[in-house]
This record gives sequence, structure tokens and C-alpha cells, in this order.
Amino acid sequence: MMKHAWDNYRTYGWGHNELRPIARKGHSTNIFGKLTFANELRPIARKGHSTNIFGKLTFANELRPIARKGHSTNIFGKLTFANELRPIARKGHSTNIFGKLTFANELRPIARKGHSTNIFGKFTFANELRPIARKGHSTNIFGSSQMGATIVDALDTLYIMGLHAEFLDGQKWIEDNLDFSVNSEVSVFEVNIRFIGGLLAAYYLSGEEVFKIKAVQLAEKLLPAFNTPTGIPWAMVNLKSGVGRNWGWASAGSSILAEFGTLHMEFVHLSYLTGDLIYYKKVMHIRKLLQKMDRPNGLYPNYLNPRTGRWGQYHTSVGGLGDSFYEYLLKAWLMSDKTDHEARKMYDDAIEAIEKHLIKKSRGGLIFIGEWKNGHLEKKMGHLACFAGGMFALGADGSGTDKAGHYLELGAEIARTCHESYDRTALKLGPESFKFDGAVEAVAVRQAEKYYILRPEVIETYWYLWRFTHDPRYRQWGWEAALAIEKYCRVSGGFSGVKDVYSSTPTHDDVQQSFFLAETLKYLYLLFSGDDLLPLDHWVFNTEAHPLPVLHLANTTLSGNPAVR
Repeated sequence: MMKHAWDNYRTYGWGHNELRPIARKGHSTNIFGKLTFANELRPIARKGHSTNIFGKLTFANELRPIARKGHSTNIFGKLTFANELRPIARKGHSTNIFGKLTFANELRPIARKGHSTNIFGKFTFANELRPIARKGHSTNIFGSSQMGATIVDALDTLYIMGLHAEFLDGQKWIEDNLDFSVNSEVSVFEVNIRFIGGLLAAYYLSGEEVFKIKAVQLAEKLLPAFNTPTGIPWAMVNLKSGVGRNWGWASAGSSILAEFGTLHMEFVHLSYLTGDLIYYKKVMHIRKLLQKMDRPNGLYPNYLNPRTGRWGQYHTSVGGLGDSFYEYLLKAWLMSDKTDHEARKMYDDAIEAIEKHLIKKSRGGLIFIGEWKNGHLEKKMGHLACFAGGMFALGADGSGTDKAGHYLELGAEIARTCHESYDRTALKLGPESFKFDGAVEAVAVRQAEKYYILRPEVIETYWYLWRFTHDPRYRQWGWEAALAIEKYCRVSGGFSGVKDVYSSTPTHDDVQQSFFLAETLKYLYLLFSGDDLLPLDHWVFNTEAHPLPVLHLANTTLSGNPAVR
């Protein structure tokens, strides 16, 4: 899957941020294939299959160990997804699964077709890909710039999967073409999580200095966004002029909680690597300001005016507009080697208010996270909010001996609800949001909410729950999602989102999002890998799934630096 997505992006949208896989051209959205699996599903149903392994054998023998009855849940180190698929690849296999033979690579030989990798010079540098039109596409989160968002976003996934030739292609493009001295207005949030996060992760994994240099160059271009009366950054900044502004639709010119609250991990690492305190000071100023503000019912509204320092509309969400703010409070604590107690307390207090006011149980027994709007709970949960199952599980350790089990169970309940949102569709892929009104549970009602754009949050939660419990249901649910993506989203030029998950004959949106390679495929890969691949006591993933190392500051030359102490 990763190989198919990458090769087609490289062929039809190189340098574009994303891919439109049906049009087969690049694509960038406002926030930045013919193989089916009938045979692969036979082993779950335990029906007969051919043993001629080339062209006919699919995943029967390989999947029996996962789905078989009487299966032990303690399979770490004994049975990995890579081993099960070894016969298809027909090549030597190493038990060191770091990037050798994994979920993404195993799918490549099944649908393999000839393609040329010597295709430089044929591309415009768009950000994403339109895989049906087979050309690049760009819209407003990157302004008029062609910054190769998919290349930067996918780098660490390629490296982790052992696709080193493709990784080197991306590295060469970055060395030769990635230039931030452009007259273009970009999203501070999106550029931070995708570009700075992606470049830092590529640096930490590979040790190649070019990635660190580029990350620092870009960070310097984002700093003028903080030049507001309060120090709360603008949503958008022009990389050349430094002029910033907010989205016109965001509550009378407000900044958005999930945007200005999702800078901490990357900016602390920038100060750590450069010794320059400015990045640390910018994000800590945001934290201090938030600590001083009154919060209605203990909840953080999604909008804050950067001119006045006052909340905008009283709308609180753990999905879009709010989500990664809470995630980064927890991960600031984890990234500090659990020494940033201030961040941990802010997280615990916020989660306590969220559980009291937003988390409810439906009539059918499903736990969901609603949205608070002007004193009213809207019984709707977004796909984006499904990340919270993994967050609750990740934060269980450290929440106190009396609460750790509770939050792990809460994470499992959120995972079950989000799985139901997938299972109740025709495609077995989840809608953008789903309701819990009356007889309607975990189902999208409005047509505008029925689409799936290759989002990762549900699979992300499966992975975290798998890591903490080794309950085989999470691998099975992840495999179900993988089959559905392969069957309904794969097109000849890559992978595309679909417009209606309740239609058995869906229409594609012709967009291959950069986060599909950065997050969705990475989390699927990790779900079927061993726990020793990027262990969570050494790595913390940013909200775009870019792994950054825990800072064991006592062992560094900067341990006395208040920016990283």
C-alpha cells in the first residue's frame, strides 16, 4: 500500500503536497488499484483456498494465526504480520522487523506492476496528488507554494518501512528543491506538524543534517506569526513578508485552540537541537496565558482572540478545532521524560472536565464524546475525535493508581464506538462524523458527513490499544480497515478518499492526502509490528504521527538549559 501510494505520487505528483489518485495529479486541500481481498478474507471465514502461492495464494495461512480460535493474546515476539506474509514476497526475511518486510511492503508484490523509478524532471512540485487525474493539486493551506508536502510527510514512514531507495529520492528532492523563501501564505499549524515534525523525525531516524537544517529554516519563517498583542500566533503567515492573519470563519478573527496549542513538541525539540530559547519561550508563553484564563465548566473553548486575549464562541470539542491541544499536553509530559508536571496537571484537569461534561453513553451502550456549544451538548462525534481512545490509553499510566485502569477502559470503549462507526457502513470505513440521536447511533445523518478521506485516527487508537493490551481484536479491526481501504480506496494512480461510505458503489474524491502516507499507513504498519519498533518509552508521536525522541535531559549537555530542563 505504501509502495503503491508513494510510487504513484512520485510519478504523477512529485513535489505536490498530496495526490488525486483517480485524476492522477497532485492535490492540496484546505487543511494543507484494482486488487480486492476476497482471497485474503477466506482464512477468517476458514474456507478453502489454493496453495499455489504466486497469483492465487493470498493471506490464508498468514492470517490463520491471528484469527484462529483458541488464540493466545501473548503473541509478542512469536508472530508478526511480516512473518505471515513472507511467502508472498518470496525473499529472505529478517527477524529484525524494523523496515524489512511489513504490512505496506507485503501488499506491494500482490498488485505489483512495472513502473519506472527514473522519472525526475517530469513533475511540478505540487503538495498532494490527484491519483485519478494523475496530476498535482494545491490549495490554500500552502497558499501558492509547491512545497512537496507528501514528500516531507512520508519520509519517516519510508524510513521505518525500510523503503530506503524511496527515502533517498525524497531526501534528494528536499536537498535540491525545498525552499521556504517563497511569497506564499501558509498554515502555521499544518506546516508545523507536517513539515517541521516530518523533518525532525527524519533527522532523528536517519541522522542526516539536511533535515535538521531545513526544519530550523522553516521554523524561523514561522516566528513572525507570534507577533500579536497577546503572543497567541496567527493561523496563517506569509513566509516571505511575515504578515499574519486568521481564518475569516473562525469566530470573529480568533485563533484556534488545536492550532496554537499544537506547537509545543516541535518547538521544544527545536530549542533542544539549536540551543536557541526562542522556540521554547513562544510555546511556554501560550501555556502561561491559558493557565491564567477562566474556563467555563473547566473546559477550554476552541477560539481565542489573539488581539484581546479573550475567548471567542463557547464551543469545546475533542474533535476538530480542539483535539491535538489535549494530545500535546499529555505528550509534553511524556516527551520530557515525565518531568513536565505542569503539562500533566493541565491534561488531567482538562480530561476530568471533558469526562464530566462531554463523554456520555448512548442508549445502545456506546461511549461517545460530544461537543459543547453555548451550554448545550451536541451528541455528535467526529472521526478526528476517535484519536482520543489512544490518548486515554497513553495517559492511563501516570493518572494515579485509582484511575489508570479506568482510563485504559475508557480508551477501549472509545475504540469500540469508533469501530462501530466503521462497521455500520457499507464500505466498513468510517464517516467524517456520526450522531447519537434517538434511534441513530454511530451513523452519519447528513450527506456532507458521510465521506472518508483516508483518515488515520481510528487506526491510531487501535495501535495504542494493541500496544497496551495485546488484545487481538485491535489487529483484527485494523486488518478490516486495511482490507476496506485496499478494496474501495485504491485506484490505479494511488489511493483516493470516497464521498459516501454508506454507498456500495462509492464515488472517489480523487485526493491522496499527505497524511495517508504519514499517519494511516504508518499506524497500520506499526499495528502489525513488534513492540520493539519505536517503543513508546523512547518515542513520542506528534499529531501527524512523526516520532520524536523522549528527551532524557539529565544525560545531555543542555540539561542546565531552562529551555529543556
